[in-house]
Amino acid sequence: MRKRRWLRISLIVGGSGFLVLAALFGIAWAMTPIPDSTQKDATAQGSVIYYRDGKTVIARQGVDRRTVELAKVPEHVRDAVIAAENRSFYDDSGVSAKGTTRALWSTLTGQQLQGGSTITQQLVRNYYSGLSQERSITRKFKEIMISIKVDQSKSKDWVLEQYLNTIYYGRGANGVQAAAHAYFGKDVDELGVAQGAYLAAVIQQPSRFADPKGADLAAAEVRWRSIVQAMVETGALTPGEAAEQRFPKLTAPKKPFQLKGQGQYMLEQVTAELNRRGYTDEDINGGGLRIVTTFDKKLMEAAERAVKETLPEATPKQVRTGLAAVDPANGEVVAFYGGSPHQTEYDNAFSAKVMAGSTFKPYTLAAALDNGFDLSTRVNGNSPMRVASAPDTPIPNDSGRSYGLINLVSATQNSVNTAFVDLAQKVGTDKVAATATAMGIPAKQLDPHVAAATFPLGVASVSAVQNASGFSTLANGGVHMEAHVVKHVTRADGGKDTIEPAATQAVSKQAAADATYAMRQVVQYGTGTAARLYDRPVAGKTGTTDDSKSVWFNGFTPQLAVAVDMFRSDNKPVTVPGYGVQFGGQLPAQIWRAFMTEAMRGEPVEDFPEPSGLGYTSDYSAPERDYDERPSTTPTRQPEPWDDGGEPEATEPPFIDDPPVDQGPEEEQGPPEQDTDQPAPPDLQPSARPDDSEADPAPLG
Repeated sequence: MRKRRWLRISLIVGGSGFLVLAALFGIAWAMTPIPDSTQKDATAQGSVIYYRDGKTVIARQGVDRRTVELAKVPEHVRDAVIAAENRSFYDDSGVSAKGTTRALWSTLTGQQLQGGSTITQQLVRNYYSGLSQERSITRKFKEIMISIKVDQSKSKDWVLEQYLNTIYYGRGANGVQAAAHAYFGKDVDELGVAQGAYLAAVIQQPSRFADPKGADLAAAEVRWRSIVQAMVETGALTPGEAAEQRFPKLTAPKKPFQLKGQGQYMLEQVTAELNRRGYTDEDINGGGLRIVTTFDKKLMEAAERAVKETLPEATPKQVRTGLAAVDPANGEVVAFYGGSPHQTEYDNAFSAKVMAGSTFKPYTLAAALDNGFDLSTRVNGNSPMRVASAPDTPIPNDSGRSYGLINLVSATQNSVNTAFVDLAQKVGTDKVAATATAMGIPAKQLDPHVAAATFPLGVASVSAVQNASGFSTLANGGVHMEAHVVKHVTRADGGKDTIEPAATQAVSKQAAADATYAMRQVVQYGTGTAARLYDRPVAGKTGTTDDSKSVWFNGFTPQLAVAVDMFRSDNKPVTVPGYGVQFGGQLPAQIWRAFMTEAMRGEPVEDFPEPSGLGYTSDYSAPERDYDERPSTTPTRQPEPWDDGGEPEATEPPFIDDPPVDQGPEEEQGPPEQDTDQPAPPDLQPSARPDDSEADPAPLG
């Protein structure tokens, strides 16, 4: 009786316990859905940024993963992974009872978790959001629940495909396609049996087997051989086929991708433009984009050579040089030189903005020609000049020379300050600003200066890219094409976004042709003769601010517009030992010519359009020159005293760089630093940097 009573009690307790466990399991099952999101790193595919040829890589961003369909993974590669990780994969319910029991016991006893997870469990752990990597009973139980549900709701092939694209293989490679390239330099569908078996071997210990040597190499061979044998046991290989396999030769691991030369600046500009066009950083780092830029590798190299080989070795490292080349037909920035990435936090081509000087005069000229004036229009070239808005401050010409009443060709050729001030007063500085904006100079950089009489003399600051883009409008018949650095983007799903730059009819075709004609005289007979290309016509303009704090040459052929500027990071005059204080027609023009000589080599010679016949006289060709040929200068724009209540523009580099203190040896240009550094004045210290929109000097006259 007593035994039967205890038996009944035991059965009742056992049955009750079973029911409780079943109820708990049912509750847990109901409360553990398959997560509806994946871990970012599990599916992220890095993006690749290319030069304009679409083949040469500039940079790689984000996770090295290239997702492939299961059908593209050879069967022997799949069989190797299954033999190595989960031989019962196609037969089990997503979990291994034996392996799970071992893992739970290890967790309960505090021992390190043992293997035994199925491919499905590994996928669930690494693929879905909400599953941490902590070693706990709760996390393991949740993993089991989700694995069973995944097995019931997804096909085995789906699970295997996600697993092969998710798992880390070492060498920075995520997924089997990236691993095939990392270890063997080929696509996964080109892997042989031995190579597939090695990738399966790597999964267990990716760090150890990534580049095995010595004992690690011996262990890798043992592991590889065991997988080949396992493939025999699973029927994937015959004994004869297994005997034919030889340990594969691995390619040397590639060094981590490093940006070189102008690469960092290219990446920054591409990223910034993609952001403006709606691509997030997450898209760029994990969206598997294939981004083709506008940058031409050969022209990028030519730009760097032009700067480095033209500048003398004694050039002080505080001297910054920027170069930008824009295709007038489409607005593509095909090349630039931004300086030394290790030397400054911003580049000299896109980000640095310095006074345009007399390179701004062509914008005034174009505005006049587009508003009823013509090349025969005569303006006051006498010096000094006073204007009604500031009668007490005279505006001088270089060396105080007076030219009398001169036409617009002579005014441009000789860069006569007073002539352009007079012309801007006649046209209206607001119309000059509107034209410059339509030609590509942002209004926010012009607006603070429009009311000043010196506005047409280039007191507003611009970047080399902006100035090249502006002049490209004249080369393109008055149509401004939006400057851009991205040609097209191919998404991971195969969709392609081609960049269509905005086109603006900034000035009429004839106004552009006439302005170009006047600018040709600058190169042929005026201040820009150092920029001549003897095999083709060139139009351009020099620019020099007062005290040579920024000096420019900006010019174009029908096929390419290029701007070169030089300035100092400490806002002092640009002086080069042995060359003296610089003007736009000197080293900037020489750099321009060096680059364009190479860039135009082999290109067809194209002529500029003819100017209008209005007032056409012999004055347009080669006027007498009995005056000082030094380029005219623009009154400098001195920084305002720092206002503690103001904030510098966060999106643009300041007019000056940090003071040149302890910058280390010059690496880009190579000269020893001259011992000429002086502490920056109080208003130029890094803690009190002015922005790019200080007030103009008082209007001169």
